[in-house]
Amino acid sequence: MPRAALFQMTSGIDPAANAEAIVGAIADARGEGAAMLFTPEMCGLLDRDRKRGAAHVVAEEENLVLAAAREAAAREGIWVHLGSLAVRGEGGDGRFANRAFVIDDTGAVRARYDKIHMFDVDLASGESWRESNAYAPGREVVGVDTPLGKLGLAICYDIRFPALFEALGHARCDLIAIPAAFTVPTGRAHWHLLQCARAVEASAYVVSAAQVGEHADGRTTYGHSLVVDPWGEIRLDMGGADDGGRPGLGFAEIDPARIAEVRGQLPSLANRQALPSPL
Repeated sequence: MPRAALFQMTSGIDPAANAEAIVGAIADARGEGAAMLFTPEMCGLLDRDRKRGAAHVVAEEENLVLAAAREAAAREGIWVHLGSLAVRGEGGDGRFANRAFVIDDTGAVRARYDKIHMFDVDLASGESWRESNAYAPGREVVGVDTPLGKLGLAICYDIRFPALFEALGHARCDLIAIPAAFTVPTGRAHWHLLQCARAVEASAYVVSAAQVGEHADGRTTYGHSLVVDPWGEIRLDMGGADDGGRPGLGFAEIDPARIAEVRGQLPSLANRQALPSPL
């Protein structure tokens, strides 16, 4: 069975340091027999100070983290999913894109996905986030063939919107990546619940590399990088801010027979009916 590697990170405000960590993880993942490495959302730069962080946000062809990951993927002969990078957008309104990249074992970019749903919330903890002020939402649902199977792409807050996962399920994605930088309050409340629900409704593996711990910009992220199988069973949990979880690599097997078994026993995708328009 093909093996997935997840790199749980505590990304900081220095892209060069983050790139160095990712390159090391690519080599280590390949050394452990993984066919593909997954990294979290904003793996190349995590900085809530938008003025300071903007100095490092460039067009993707100039992004040093993307360049380093492509070079390392080709050198090691492994596929890499960069959960997301902040890159300059092409929309002309000055906003950035929160963009995921799938890189093959020759270093070529096979797919890109821009996060569709923006995290604009005020939490009971007092935290306030307005992602849409700096980032433009994506518009396309994306799937791509990989050594692990057909991979559907999502990012963090996307997990709360079932229609995206219904679309990926009906595209017969074998696994779905949901890289994240979840806050601790929302993580404690909903992270495991939502991951399992999305795996079940799409009848697919969910592979979710996450940010964890205290970051240089002052935030704390929940962690708990997960692999969940199509039946909703957790196959990997790397721990998090609530139980001593740390940065590092974790591994899980992606079993194509398990996907076929679940879809045969519970053919919810095949049984779906079109719903009438709401009143």
